Amino acid sequence: MKLHASTAGAANIVTAYGDDYVTVNGERRKSSVIVTAQGVAAWHPQSFDALSADDFKPLAELGVEIVLLGTGPRQRFPHPRLTAPLAQARVGLEVMDTKAACRTYNILVAEARRVALALVFT
Repeated sequence: MKLHASTAGAANIVTAYGDDYVTVNGERRKSSVIVTAQGVAAWHPQSFDALSADDFKPLAELGVEIVLLGTGPRQRFPHPRLTAPLAQARVGLEVMDTKAACRTYNILVAEARRVALALVFT
């Protein structure tokens, strides 16, 4: 789906997405990625099944209040043991399919919320 949203200032926004890709500010990504209003970075898990607690540690250090985890074409919940670094840092976690996570991210960024979008593509 291609999106055309009003600009959120200099914030990174999702401009298109699908089951196996995301486009941030016009740049298409097909591998796991972390998106915040201030930056876009590669994320190391190669698939949902490869997620580990170490993958959530950098998310806990971003200074955000909530992480939106996009898990591909369907919603899949990681074991709480894996997401413990977020709980310890008092960072909220919402798990969604990738499309819902992208839409929600854009809304929260437009509201100037401190949010991170973490997408894992399988």
